[in-house]
Amino acid sequence: MLQTPTELLQSLAGRLKARRVALGWTQVEAAGRAGVAYRTWRRLENEGQASLEDMVKAAVALRCDEGLEALFPLPAAASLDELLAQQAAAAKRPSRTRAPRNRTGKS
Repeated sequence: MLQTPTELLQSLAGRLKARRVALGWTQVEAAGRAGVAYRTWRRLENEGQASLEDMVKAAVALRCDEGLEALFPLPAAASLDELLAQQAAAAKRPSRTRAPRNRTGKS
């Protein structure tokens, strides 16, 4: 189903809030963990309005950042040479590993 940008923002804002609540965090605590101002967090949840940087910080704090890599995929290779070049470039990128998180909800 296609959504308008406004509908997408509202949906993201609702999921952001649901994730925060599921983790048992207040808005103040979530904002602190993300490194954004409380007003920014509130605006994220209520209006879906924030900078791209703040949205990424929120995703990292809520442990939802893995899907961000898939947001803007490269177009399909038009030739075998292009495919090989894309694979070579991907192999050069450093892999990300995550440190284990404290399961108690406290850092």
